[in-house]
Amino acid sequence: MQSPQVLLVLSVTLSLVTIGATDGGFCSAPSILDRETSSKPMYWKVTNPTLSPSHLQDLPGFTRSVYKRDHALITPESHVFSPLPEWTNTLGAYLITPAMGSHFAMYLANMQENARSALPPHDVERFIFVVQGSAMLTNASGVSSKLMVDSYAYLPPNFEHSLRAEGSATLVVFERRYASLENHITEQIVGSTDKQPLLETPGEIMDFQPGDFLNVKEVHYNQHGLLLLEGQGIYRLGDSWYPVQAGDVIWMAPFVPQWYAALGKTRTRYLLYKDVNRNPL
Repeated sequence: MQSPQVLLVLSVTLSLVTIGATDGGFCSAPSILDRETSSKPMYWKVTNPTLSPSHLQDLPGFTRSVYKRDHALITPESHVFSPLPEWTNTLGAYLITPAMGSHFAMYLANMQENARSALPPHDVERFIFVVQGSAMLTNASGVSSKLMVDSYAYLPPNFEHSLRAEGSATLVVFERRYASLENHITEQIVGSTDKQPLLETPGEIMDFQPGDFLNVKEVHYNQHGLLLLEGQGIYRLGDSWYPVQAGDVIWMAPFVPQWYAALGKTRTRYLLYKDVNRNPL
């Protein structure tokens, strides 16, 4: 019988962007890999995955990436970076876009020295999460916040802001067209996950020790965009079963059957987009 899980939740306006985490695995003696990982910065494996593109260079044409009608697995060896429109000194890789059936966009932004962001399109809200380096967020009032690894920011639609990076930084960015609610005004939110409350949820989602799994084989109207930040496991999407690891991205369409089990010796942690707080009609 599984123990109650811990859910770390950040709810921002239209979407639920969630990070789930657990403590280490079952083995009392850490492996060499565990010691190496523990000496690296947080979320290091997002940009340096265990099975990295360099490890596959002797397998021409091979990729773990899969695209189907109701889901996609986008793995690091398939990321295609190019200059982000109107950003300076920044390369981006669009991983999820409406072209595949989603109603949101998810991309990686690799900011270099003296990089600066552009604004999203009109009426589009933006969520930023830092996985490597740091960036300075400044709004139209001149208020600045330094975003470090594990920091996030929600920027409402048509909200003047800019991001600057003095050195290299890697951001995960979610954008979607805002659906307004009567008598509701959105505001900028800046924070970090270590300052968010941990909510106990009995056997629900997000918190996986090695060997733990989702108690519910989920089928629901919500879409998901997911980046595995730490750990590894098996994801069921529809009738397919995929080994996944830190650095992998998953898109889940409405009503695709989904289930996850954590493997390995370290915690699983992932960043998840979920559209909530709106009538699906």
